[in-house]
Amino acid sequence: MKIKLEHGAGGELMEELIRTVILKNIKISSAGGIGLEALDDGATIPLGDEHIVFTIDGHTVKPIFFPGGDIGRLAVSGTVNDLAVMGAKPLALASSLIIGEGFEVSDLERILKSMNDTAQEVPVPIITGDTKVVEDEIGIFVITAGVGITQRPITDSGAKIGDLVLVSGTIGDHGIALMSHREGISFETELKSDVSPIWDVVEAVAKEIGWENIHAMKDPTRGGLSNALNEMARKANVGILVRENDIPIKPEVKAASEMLGISPYEVANEGKVVMIVSKEYGEDALEAMKKLEKGKNAAIIGEVIKEYPGKVILETGIGGKRFMEPPIGDPVPRVC
Repeated sequence: MKIKLEHGAGGELMEELIRTVILKNIKISSAGGIGLEALDDGATIPLGDEHIVFTIDGHTVKPIFFPGGDIGRLAVSGTVNDLAVMGAKPLALASSLIIGEGFEVSDLERILKSMNDTAQEVPVPIITGDTKVVEDEIGIFVITAGVGITQRPITDSGAKIGDLVLVSGTIGDHGIALMSHREGISFETELKSDVSPIWDVVEAVAKEIGWENIHAMKDPTRGGLSNALNEMARKANVGILVRENDIPIKPEVKAASEMLGISPYEVANEGKVVMIVSKEYGEDALEAMKKLEKGKNAAIIGEVIKEYPGKVILETGIGGKRFMEPPIGDPVPRVC
């Protein structure tokens, strides 16, 4: 078997690669807390009454500068968001740069300034790193690792029957913006990536309803909303019913998706969180999101059900129902 692009796209092929190749060859995969075998957004290390949360991510986006952001903002946001959806306050980041020979120093400075600006938004310091230059014309790859701390780790497998499912804003923005940019599709309103750190959104909800009432979270990056929901349903062995009419999508994203033949449910978002909370706190969680600019389009999109365990059911706009299947691979490669 040879590695294909689809193996790194966040869909079923990637999960198969991780389970049948990576996990099989890593024998020590836990430090006493949530480990690699959980396939969550990060891992935990128990430390007294608290837990250190650790995560790492590689970023290979093409182009490296895109409407609404760049690879630097993406790298910091992606790592902060992996910590946030596990309930961890970001403490520090590390960064490794792999730079192709001939890369413009001015572009490198632009990326570094973007990383710095994004980190200051959180805020979180970038405290260490590594730099390599290779002879290949790869442009630049940015790898970021993050450390956070929490008293109550949240996994993506904690959904309970009766819980409500929320998303913090419009979906499909990042992947469709990049694909439209690549294909030269333009609209009166420019499509922009949603790339942004979401710790403030998560923290606002937790302060409003308590960490104990947030049962599961995931940032819908590779594979999009569809992949995130399917993972949460499968890991908790519950069904998730979502209503198409309640899923927030920008009109221009919907139009571009139709033109490109791509489902907005299956492409990456880089500034959103999917959150599953206790039913009685759903409206409070929603209001907490909506008080923030980046959560103004938040919505309750569905609920956790006992039927169809491990599956996601989409109630269509005309009242029908169908399975929302996870993608095999990402229809828009190199977007994160």
